[in-house]
Amino acid sequence: MSLILDGSNGVTFPAGSNPQAAPSKVLQVVQNSYSTETSNATTTLADTGLSVSITPLFSTSKILVIASMEGAWQRFTNTFSTSTWAILRNSTNIMQVNRALGGRTGTSASGDTLINSMLSFQWLDSPATTSSVTYKMQFCVTDSTSTTSITAQQTGSTSVITLLEIAQ
Repeated sequence: MSLILDGSNGVTFPAGSNPQAAPSKVLQVVQNSYSTETSNATTTLADTGLSVSITPLFSTSKILVIASMEGAWQRFTNTFSTSTWAILRNSTNIMQVNRALGGRTGTSASGDTLINSMLSFQWLDSPATTSSVTYKMQFCVTDSTSTTSITAQQTGSTSVITLLEIAQ
């Protein structure tokens, strides 16, 4: 294997010969958890509290974002409503989905419909930087007749976000 040392570019390895930068290799993994109940009853995206930062080793790397959380949704009327969930890179919305929660259903003391569900989101991102990047989850409801929460209704429930840097 040949190695090129250049004062302005650093060390250069032939394509595929650097095991730390070989395509499809996981270079680093970071994770954060959040266990505080957080709710949003507005139609404006707001932070769930679930976030984590990573500093990519290479500007060509991809970041696989995996978020898993216990979600709850409460409907105050008989109208149909969904929740909107988003993954942000810094302040840029990179993934957004409207989702009707399905899972354990119950009724509150006031007769409102309650639904708890495990939520999981994955996104493969290309941040194109070697600067620190923060990924976070946001959420809202699609109408003001409901509210959505994470880690709600579950004692000890924890939400987790994991980032994997993938060499390209």
